[in-house]
Amino acid sequence: MSLRDEWVNAFYGAATGSRKLRTRLTPLLSAVFLGSLWLIVFISLQADKLLHFPELLPAPLNTILSIPLLVTGLVLIVWSMVHFAKVRGTPIPSIPPPRLVTTGPYARARNPMHTGIYILLFGFGILFRSVSLVFIFIPVFILLDVLELKAIEETELERRLGKEYLAYKKKVPMFSPKLKG
Repeated sequence: MSLRDEWVNAFYGAATGSRKLRTRLTPLLSAVFLGSLWLIVFISLQADKLLHFPELLPAPLNTILSIPLLVTGLVLIVWSMVHFAKVRGTPIPSIPPPRLVTTGPYARARNPMHTGIYILLFGFGILFRSVSLVFIFIPVFILLDVLELKAIEETELERRLGKEYLAYKKKVPMFSPKLKG
C-alpha cells in the first residue's frame, strides 16, 4: 500500500470511525492545523530578519491594504463553516459534514474555506510587511495544500460520497468561481 493510500485511509477512518474517536481527534487536528499556520507566519518573520529582507510596504499603507484582505478571508472562512455547521459537520476531517455541502460558498467553489485561508494569510503577510511570507511561504503553503487536497482529500471524498461528489467536482471549480462571459 502506498503512502498516499495510507493517508487516504487515515482520513477516511477519521471521517467514518467511532464518534468517541472522532471527538477526541477534533481538538488535536484543529490545534495542529492552526499551529502550523501560525508557525508559517512566525518562521517567515524570522526569515525576513535573518535574510535582512526589507519591509514589504510602509506603514500605514500595509494596514490599509491588509484590512480588506483579512476581513474578506475571515468572512469566507466563517461563511464556509456556517454551511458545514448547518448539516452538523465541521471543517476538521474527524467530524466532516455527513453529506455533501453545496450551498453558500460551496455552490460556487469546492474549497472556499481554503481560499479564505489563503486570502487571510496574504493579509497577514501585508500587515506584517513580510516579503518572505508573501513571496515564499504562502505560495509554498498553497502548493502543498493543493497537492494534499488533490491527492488525499478529494480521493477520500470520492470514496465516502461517491457519484454525488464526482458530479459536484465536474461542475464546481476547486477554488474560485468561474467568471460568466
